[in-house]
Amino acid sequence: MADELKRRLVHASGSGLVVCYLLADRLDLGLTWGRFQLLMVGLSVGVVVLEVLRLRVGLDAWIYDKLTREYEQDQFAGYGYYMLSMTAVVLVFEPQIALPAMLMLAIGDPISGAVSDNSLRRVKGPKVLVTMFVVSALLATPFLADYPLAIVAAALGATLADGVTVKIGDYIVDDNLTIPPYAAVCAYAALTFV
Repeated sequence: MADELKRRLVHASGSGLVVCYLLADRLDLGLTWGRFQLLMVGLSVGVVVLEVLRLRVGLDAWIYDKLTREYEQDQFAGYGYYMLSMTAVVLVFEPQIALPAMLMLAIGDPISGAVSDNSLRRVKGPKVLVTMFVVSALLATPFLADYPLAIVAAALGATLADGVTVKIGDYIVDDNLTIPPYAAVCAYAALTFV
């Protein structure tokens, strides 16, 4: 249980990237959207290098034992999917869409995990789905306040990604990979077509 709490706290720490970007002007950090995109690419490259070292070379740091789940010991870990999916939305979408999508993963996912019974079901229970939807909508509101349909669409996308298990053959697609893209694509579609 303690390791699970640590994983959730590390998960939530990703919101610091969004906060850093949002405070960049006020703190005179010179972090433009283009530079933020480069930062995210750099972080993703670093994560991929760490995973290659862990899986191929045998890098065995104590932190991997604490922050990766047992089933991730011999495969690409969830934190890698986390960084790659956040980077993807930052590269493809404008801040108004990308930043709330990042927060839905960083904050929404660990909150929905806290109310989940941690059983592997095809579709999570109503309490988890409603929690993820409400948290995601709240996170999207400051960014999309003028577009309520985009708020709902983004929250639905994040809820779908978090709440429905996607399985390809024997492989279960990690929701760290799907939450930001689902949320961002749904928000973009609502803004563009509705």
